[in-house]
Order: sequence, then C-alpha cells, then structure tokens
Amino acid sequence: MDLSVHPCKTEDIRVTPVLQQTAYWSEVKKLQGVSSAAFSVSVTSDELTVTAATGDSSEDLLVLFQEIGDGLSIAYVPYGPELDPGPENFGPFLEELSETLRGFLPAGCILIRYDLLWRSPWSEEDDRFDENGNWLGPPEQRSQEIRINFPTHNWNLRKAGSNILPADTVFIDLSRSEDELLDRMRAKTRYNVRLAQRRGVEVISADRTRLDTWYDLYRETCSRNGINLHGRFFFRAVADAATAFDDNSADMELLVARADGEDLAAMFLVSTGKRATYLFGASATKKRNLMPTYALQWEAIQRAKHKGCREYDMFGVSPSADKAHPMYGLYRFKTGFGGYIFHRMGCWDYPLDPAVYDQLRTLEMNSTGYHV
Repeated sequence: MDLSVHPCKTEDIRVTPVLQQTAYWSEVKKLQGVSSAAFSVSVTSDELTVTAATGDSSEDLLVLFQEIGDGLSIAYVPYGPELDPGPENFGPFLEELSETLRGFLPAGCILIRYDLLWRSPWSEEDDRFDENGNWLGPPEQRSQEIRINFPTHNWNLRKAGSNILPADTVFIDLSRSEDELLDRMRAKTRYNVRLAQRRGVEVISADRTRLDTWYDLYRETCSRNGINLHGRFFFRAVADAATAFDDNSADMELLVARADGEDLAAMFLVSTGKRATYLFGASATKKRNLMPTYALQWEAIQRAKHKGCREYDMFGVSPSADKAHPMYGLYRFKTGFGGYIFHRMGCWDYPLDPAVYDQLRTLEMNSTGYHV
C-alpha cells in the first residue's frame, strides 16, 4: 500500500460532513483545553481502492491529544479516518496509517485510538440479527481482533474496552420532502409532533446569551437521568468556536422549545459539509405532556433541510431495541423519526508502547476513563 502523510494546519482542514473531523471541532477542543494536530493523508494502490465522502483517495485527518501524566499522552482520532478501504482491508490500512503517523506524534504518545466511523462488518451479516430483526452486536472482543488483524503484519490492533463517541446512530435522509419525512415517522411520533404544535410549543433560535437557559435545562436533565455533568465552559466552547469561521463551513444554532413563557427543551444543531448533527439535548421535567422535545427535533430537521443539508445525524442510540440497555429510551425516541440505524465499529487501539498500553488498559477497566 502506498500511503503518505503530511502535517497541515488545523484551520485549513477541508470541509467534511463528519463534524468531529472539522476545523470547527478542532477549535471547540482547543477552547476546552485539548490540543490537536492535522494531517493530509493520501493513498494510491493497485490492490486497494479507497474512497471518501468526496469520492477521492485523500483526506485531512484530525488527531486530538490527551495528556495522562508523566509526559505520556494518547492520540485520539474522533470518527476517523474517513477513507474507507473496505472490510477486508480495515486492518492493513489502520496498521499502515498508524506506523506512518508514529513519526509525527509526541515522544510520549503510547497509543493511537481510532473512533472508527466505518460500518461494522458484523452489522451486515444475517446471523448477527435475531428473529425480530434486532442486531445482536459484534462478537466477543477476541473474535473481532482476529478478523481485523488477520491480514496485518504485526497483529497490533486491539478493540478498546469502551467507545468514546456513539457507535450506533440514526440518520435521516433529508432529500425527501417534508410531507415524506412526516409520513416516514412512526404514527406516535408524528402525533406528538402535531400535538406540540397544537399546544402552542414554539421553537426559537437563541444566541449565546441564552447559554444559561441551556445549562439550566442540561443540569436538570443530568440530575434526572444520573448523567455526569460537564462544566459551563464545555458548552461555551461549542458556541464560541462557531464565531471563528466566516466561510459557512460550520454553522451552529442553539434551539430552544418554549410554551407559556417557559423554556422546556433545548439542543445544539451543528451543520457542516451537507450534514446536520443533533449534538447535545436537554429538557425540563415539567410540562413534558406538551411534547417539546418532538417539536424541537422536527424544527431541527426542517432547518437542516432548508440549509441544504442532505442528512441529519441524530447522534447516538442503543444498538437495538433492548429495553435493558441504558440508551433504550433514546433508541425509542430517535428511531420514531423514521431514519435508518447505522452501526459503526467503535474505538480501536494501535499501541505504540505495548507495556505502558497494557497498564493503561488495566486502569481503564477500573475508572471512568478520559473524554476527548
């Protein structure tokens, strides 16, 4: 495989529909205190055909760095690489990319963690679904590693113990008319959208001065659902980063659903490269019978479509309709809007220092880990 890597400026990263691989996301992370680097990656090979969303064989790759103490760090690739070599070449491609990147990474970097956006090959196999059509997920870790590493030279790819970004999501095709989008919703979802309208729920686009409104709803949501609370600076970065770009490469809106003079739900909608992403959402405990979250999603879908986006990423559900899964509520809510479920491969590690990596794996098994 002929693969080349060259450093480039994060602010010059080409526009892509993958939010976490954009210059905007690099700016968000910088404001949150996370450093990053960008690389131009190109592949030419008679044996390997690689295509990206743009249809070519090159991409810009955003890499984030997390310091873990004692001069050590982790290189994390959020939803990358975008270049897709096909399932039979996943392992060799990641191996070659990792070894090529190695020379550009900090001396104390102990591993590269790829949060892969590639479709899981196990989601396309009939025997991985039950009689009700529910995906059973990938096989156990060792079986996954054997399959991915089999064509590689050094068998160095490891399935991470957990994923950082959601591995399972729902995409909605925005090329359809609004009537078609409504028709494709589940009857109950469509009813709730219209119920919110009848009960006077309105959705407004709020500026960054309303971040306190967002944070109050977010804090209430975290308390209600037992979710770890991010600080205010985390969300200020999401809003402030958008002001660094005047070329429309990244568009961020804070949408707020209101009724009877009260703020009932809010969300961040980010559009980049013809894809809109539902990034964060929160809601009040009171007046849930007004269905403000349904009004919010329908407004976000309409706004994304009017901006020229081709798809809407609802960003995170359980892998299947498993009522015992902690994200089942999100699965039930988001699949009601009529999209299709996409199963990614999740996080995979390429250890650069095997001994220290094994120590880190042990620590990660007994902690909440890190977040980048």
